[in-house]
Amino acid sequence: MAPQRFHEQFDQIQRSMPDVPLALGPDDASEFIYEKGVVLARDGRDAALVEETVRTHFTEATGLTGDFVRRDSPETNRSGITRIKVGDPGHGDRRGDRAVTHALRAMSEREGRAGRRLVSRNHVVSIAVNSCPGDEPVPAALSQGTNPAPAETGHDPDTAVDVLVVDNGLTHDHALVPLLAHVGGDLHGTETDGDGNLLQYVGHGTFIAGVLAAVAPNTDITVRSTLNDAGAILESELGEKLFEAVAGGWPDIISLSAGTSNGRTDGLLGMDAFMQELRAHGTLLVAAAGNNASASPFWPAAYAALPDYQGAVLSVGALRADGEFGACFSNHGSWVKVYAPGERLTSALTGFDAPVPYLYQHSTYDACRYGFTYVCTCQSPSHVGVLSEDGSTAKPDQVMFEGYAHWSGTSFATPVVAGLVAAHMTAHKETDPRAARQQLLATNTQFAEVRGAHVPALKPAGWRPVPVVQRPVGT
Repeated sequence: MAPQRFHEQFDQIQRSMPDVPLALGPDDASEFIYEKGVVLARDGRDAALVEETVRTHFTEATGLTGDFVRRDSPETNRSGITRIKVGDPGHGDRRGDRAVTHALRAMSEREGRAGRRLVSRNHVVSIAVNSCPGDEPVPAALSQGTNPAPAETGHDPDTAVDVLVVDNGLTHDHALVPLLAHVGGDLHGTETDGDGNLLQYVGHGTFIAGVLAAVAPNTDITVRSTLNDAGAILESELGEKLFEAVAGGWPDIISLSAGTSNGRTDGLLGMDAFMQELRAHGTLLVAAAGNNASASPFWPAAYAALPDYQGAVLSVGALRADGEFGACFSNHGSWVKVYAPGERLTSALTGFDAPVPYLYQHSTYDACRYGFTYVCTCQSPSHVGVLSEDGSTAKPDQVMFEGYAHWSGTSFATPVVAGLVAAHMTAHKETDPRAARQQLLATNTQFAEVRGAHVPALKPAGWRPVPVVQRPVGT
């Protein structure tokens, strides 16, 4: 991960959340982004204990004040989480928040005695892990079709699998794409800047819906615009939004290509209530493992490794374009349960009513993808307005999207797996998505190598491997 690139993307999220001061954590290690001046606790007794303990600690400690410590949300919420203000969010800079750090330390002894977590940072959950996707979308010729290619099975409204995609919504003209005939949900909203250029991550939800529909045509797909702040949302808001998304009924499958690390092995406090309710329903959560090239647990995908959630969550890493190895950006480790093609996939980005321009700005980073020739996060392109490595503003290049794009990331391996589970349900008349998940993995005979480990790989029949060509690093 290139530090400057991470800070550039941090700025994108900060601009999309102008009223929410953010910092990097822990201690400027740039593993995640969190809200300054606020901690989270479970509603009720835990929240009262955190508020009282932190206020007492700050009042007695030198250089701290308990004047800011107070509840910052209603006492009860559907998400089960109370926001507690612990400091002035305007104090300090992005390198961390002293008040939040001390609030966590103030609770450490209590947590040790309780044997469970009582307090948490309010993390930013994002489709761009470390605020940095696997790469940026580039135009793809319509004549080449999608990759994966659409399966030949049809759509039957009586047996179609219900899939919810929690993402950043759909482009306004997505309905012009025949592949997306059975896709609905929220529109993205503002898609272009004043010059008509696509904004950051516009088309992400549409792209994912296209991948899923290609792998599993017998699906009814709903895309929500939950992650509409530069692809991000605060942990404290995510639980509420997920409950809203299933208010009309729990789907068979939820595909979520977003998450965050948090330096822990017990999940996200802000998702606790939703995850408990998920476990009580038959829904299968298919979640992206993230693009940090890290073995640290990434949530909510890493719930797949927790005993209480193993059957309800399937974590997905990305394979390289040839399908033989893991993509260099993909997170990995025993908590990642399956890998699928996630590099250089081709899907719908916009409809076909008119070409859409998109500005790229080149940087000189070239080491983070180990010399692969495809464009990527740390090479080219990046978004307009981003400074080049020497601090000067480079002249952007403009490209035109006419419908399809190539894109890489665990974001796109996730709908491949969600689609394969749905296709298995259709083929075997299986109505239980969790049973379908188990059957699919049990009968799978495909494997790949990820950082020396032999791992299960799921590759749809319509997927075409792309040759991997390496060049010397630095060229």
